[in-house]
Amino acid sequence: MYDPLKDFVPVMVIGASPNAFVLPPQSDVKSLPEFIAKAKANPGKLNWTSPGAGTTPHLAGEVLKLRTGINMQHIPFAGAGPATTAVLAGQVDLYTANIGSLMGLIDAGKVKPIAVTSAKRWGDLPNVPTLDELGVKDAVSDTFQGIYAPAGTPQPVIDRLVKELKIILARDDVKEKFVKAGLPVVAEGPDVFRARIAHEVPMYKEIIDKAGLRIQ
Repeated sequence: MYDPLKDFVPVMVIGASPNAFVLPPQSDVKSLPEFIAKAKANPGKLNWTSPGAGTTPHLAGEVLKLRTGINMQHIPFAGAGPATTAVLAGQVDLYTANIGSLMGLIDAGKVKPIAVTSAKRWGDLPNVPTLDELGVKDAVSDTFQGIYAPAGTPQPVIDRLVKELKIILARDDVKEKFVKAGLPVVAEGPDVFRARIAHEVPMYKEIIDKAGLRIQ
């Protein structure tokens, strides 16, 4: 067993993308406030899905439940593919996923975006409000990928890794590939990465505890 907080050293967050809440194309709901009102009027009768239990999109949905007091059933799928199929078939009422994985569906008009979990409106979705704008506070979240080094790695090695990674991630061709993968480059160094961990670990622990989530 290993301790992710003690056995690894954060080097850099290389890319990050917020999550979004979208509706099936046949949904009669037009906005998140309308969905919340419908959920409150029908406690326990609406459901939602994500790419899988324990993923950041799943936790973003749990945050929505906790912050708004709505009662809806999470239906987990083993990946974005099966979840997307269920959404397009109208088998679920709401879908939460990484924006990058949703943009193709959104651009094609196959799902309806109603909110994003970023601190500010997402550039590719300028007309979609943030949760904060809609009155859902302290609900900013994203999906990120980072690079760690083993604990005890000499500081000069960490510094060199950071330097080289910044050079690589600043290349236009690399940025383009990250955008196509749905994970725009952020290149946050060790200090920012460490602060992110210090904020998110207790935040997600609180969410998991309050939601009563357990490993199956």
